[in-house]
Amino acid sequence: MTTNLGFFGAAGTVTGSMFVLETPKARILVECGMFQGPKTLKELNYRPFPFDARKFDAVLLTHAHIDHSGLLPKLVRAGYRGPIYTTMGTEELLDWMLPDSAQIQESEVGQLNRRRRRFGEDEVEPIYTEIDAARTLKQIRGLTYDVWREVAPGMKARWWNAGHILGSGSIELEVETGNAAQPLLKILFSGDLGPRNPALQESPQAPQGVDYLVMESTYGDRDRIDLDDDGRQGVLLAEMQAAIAAGGNIIIPAFAVERSQELLSDIITLMARDKLPRLPVYLDSPLATRATEVFERHAHLLDVAPVGESPFRAPNIHFTASAEQSQQLNRIAGGIVIISASGMCEAGRIRHHLRHNIWRPDATVLLSGFQARGTLGRLLEDGADRVRIMGEELAVKARIRRLDIYSGHADRADLLAWAQARLPVHKGIFLTHGEPEALAGLARGLGEMEGVDAERLFVPALDQRYQLDRADGPLLIAGDAPARLVNSGAEALRQGWDWHNELSVLNLDLHRRLQGMENDKARLKLIRDLEKVIGAK
Repeated sequence: MTTNLGFFGAAGTVTGSMFVLETPKARILVECGMFQGPKTLKELNYRPFPFDARKFDAVLLTHAHIDHSGLLPKLVRAGYRGPIYTTMGTEELLDWMLPDSAQIQESEVGQLNRRRRRFGEDEVEPIYTEIDAARTLKQIRGLTYDVWREVAPGMKARWWNAGHILGSGSIELEVETGNAAQPLLKILFSGDLGPRNPALQESPQAPQGVDYLVMESTYGDRDRIDLDDDGRQGVLLAEMQAAIAAGGNIIIPAFAVERSQELLSDIITLMARDKLPRLPVYLDSPLATRATEVFERHAHLLDVAPVGESPFRAPNIHFTASAEQSQQLNRIAGGIVIISASGMCEAGRIRHHLRHNIWRPDATVLLSGFQARGTLGRLLEDGADRVRIMGEELAVKARIRRLDIYSGHADRADLLAWAQARLPVHKGIFLTHGEPEALAGLARGLGEMEGVDAERLFVPALDQRYQLDRADGPLLIAGDAPARLVNSGAEALRQGWDWHNELSVLNLDLHRRLQGMENDKARLKLIRDLEKVIGAK
């Protein structure tokens, strides 16, 4: 048997990180993330794993974000009973994140099944339940940075601070291959890398001189302005002042972990310096509230100075708990700041707040992070003038602004600098966790770098597997179009857009066309013409 690496997620797309490493002695899973974005991709979360969950010796996790950890309870539900190794910070965050994710699965499936019953369709089961999440938490083993740990027979690993979120790490592996020609391999999984000047974290670290590098590419084709704390806060100040002048509410979709805490810290700092008025600020996300408590317990690891007792609390900062408290915020037409999850506007309380504010010309929506293709956040970022939220068509009249200063991801220049510091990489670099343009952009940059062989750069497709223990570099050993991507799935992976998105756009366009017609006779004719095209009646 050879030593192989399989790419079962975050291949050609940003989400769903999942890699299988096999040797003659052991088999481990690195990451177990959830697919996000177009519905066709999210449907992969409901399908069986493309491997036997019972046959892993260990699972290794870089950090707590759901696109890296969100299918762990499904793995346990499918029979995995071994250890899940990660950092102590990630372990503590998962105590809240996995049960929260399970609640979302059960709630969304409950709503879906109510609709399916009305249409006489079969009901579906959630991806996993809170019971599955609770079982998963018992299998997690929190480790410290920079300490080697045997994780499986013939494999040892250590975590390096990746500077992305609290507890995030790059994973260095030493692997015994059983191959006399190549007895030992060193492999580095970057995980998600933070920028040079992260708001709360230290800059990313990692070892030099590995055989294989598996590297994220989220912003591989994009450079951002490099700002220090004062510069970042200055950009936020200008956006907040303009939003306050507009008169409406300020709605900030934010990831519950890291982004919400970064925003709270900077807003509190600006208000303490009397640069911003002390507006009521509501953190409306139970998960973000729990994550903030975790951050406070790990404040000694953060690169931030508290304004008072905590960098995340002040008299005008309010943490909403119940759904009723959240709903009461929607009765306020202006003058408050609402920070709510999810960061891509795909689920959670943020959709209610957008539904009540996005049609108001005086409201402002500040997009504070990466918006994957096919998400509501990406539609807003790309300038959609009408969107559908919770089944309701809404005109986008609010000011849509994008804050590119809070990304927890390294940009193109950061990624290239980080990769250069890892050289030499002896056998190959695999680029993952990026949309096609980002993957291509980073590949071009790396290919032009001194010390990198462009022929040793690989961009794996979903479900491809490579043999690693070869003297002349990796060999693709399985790479046919995966059965998981039947019909439109492959196109959704390439374009980040599927027939669900097209149907939504068509519905919006049709409604607008009908509303703009001069009379009901013309509207009825258009409907009859459409019925003929699709063969209705």
